[in-house]
Amino acid sequence: MSVLVVGSFIVDLVARTERAPQAGETVAGLSFDSYLGGKGANQAVAARRMGADVVMAGCVGGDGYGREFIDLFDREGIPARHVKISAGNKTGCSLVTVETSGQNRICMVAGSNLDYTVEDALSLEPTLKDSRVVITQCEMRAEIADEVAAMCKKHGVKFILNPAPARPLCDLTLSATYVLTPNETELGIIVGRDLKTNADYEQACRTLINKGVQNVVVTLGAAGCLLVNAQTVKYIEGFKVKAVDTVGAGDSFTGSLGALIDEGYSVEDALRVCSAVGALAVQKSGAIPSMPYRRDVEKFIAERSSAN
Repeated sequence: MSVLVVGSFIVDLVARTERAPQAGETVAGLSFDSYLGGKGANQAVAARRMGADVVMAGCVGGDGYGREFIDLFDREGIPARHVKISAGNKTGCSLVTVETSGQNRICMVAGSNLDYTVEDALSLEPTLKDSRVVITQCEMRAEIADEVAAMCKKHGVKFILNPAPARPLCDLTLSATYVLTPNETELGIIVGRDLKTNADYEQACRTLINKGVQNVVVTLGAAGCLLVNAQTVKYIEGFKVKAVDTVGAGDSFTGSLGALIDEGYSVEDALRVCSAVGALAVQKSGAIPSMPYRRDVEKFIAERSSAN
């Protein structure tokens, strides 16, 4: 059993401030840090720290950041044999402003992630068909997720799509998706309409179920998440914690979900654990540094259960 993550590598350059600047305004920051991240790398590390055997595929730049990613994956025990090194592009980068409230604003430059091609994705087929779960996102070329979805459908592999940054998705990709993990905003973009209420979210999820998605899990921040499939509509309560940095929280959720599904959990049974993973992640700074280990997640859940 294993989890294959096909996804992005992004270096996060993070400035912390009381509030984000308005257009044309300069504000004094409180601190600055840089972190290795990107939705693909984040989700791979999250799955690995939850105990899954993980293989990562994608493209880094031929620069110092690219080498740092390879070294990181070696330390985490994630094989990087399918990680391509771009000859002429820099590793992707995000400029992140984090307010003291924990809210963030992000400008992402894809860089070398766009050098990962359909041909590169197709070359993964021997590895993909031997995987139990495949995870991808939308920080690479749009056609990559579509090709990966098609291969998963061909080989009967469970395909998890984290549709961020959000875009409309083709019906063939939706029909191949075992779990779709948007937040409320991304869900609205996918279905092409404004969503404001729980009833709106549920109706949008049913639209996607009718297109062939087996499970839609809408992440709702501190409120938890919503699961919709052909059998159920269920809200899973989140954990109340003080958020320090929400960057990577959704990735911790999706990566841990992939690990638990690989382990044999049903989607519904996994979601309470994934909510705990997200709650722990937002209490630390940085995306990859905040990804919790399985032992810490189990301890957190046990402590919250005993308190109740």
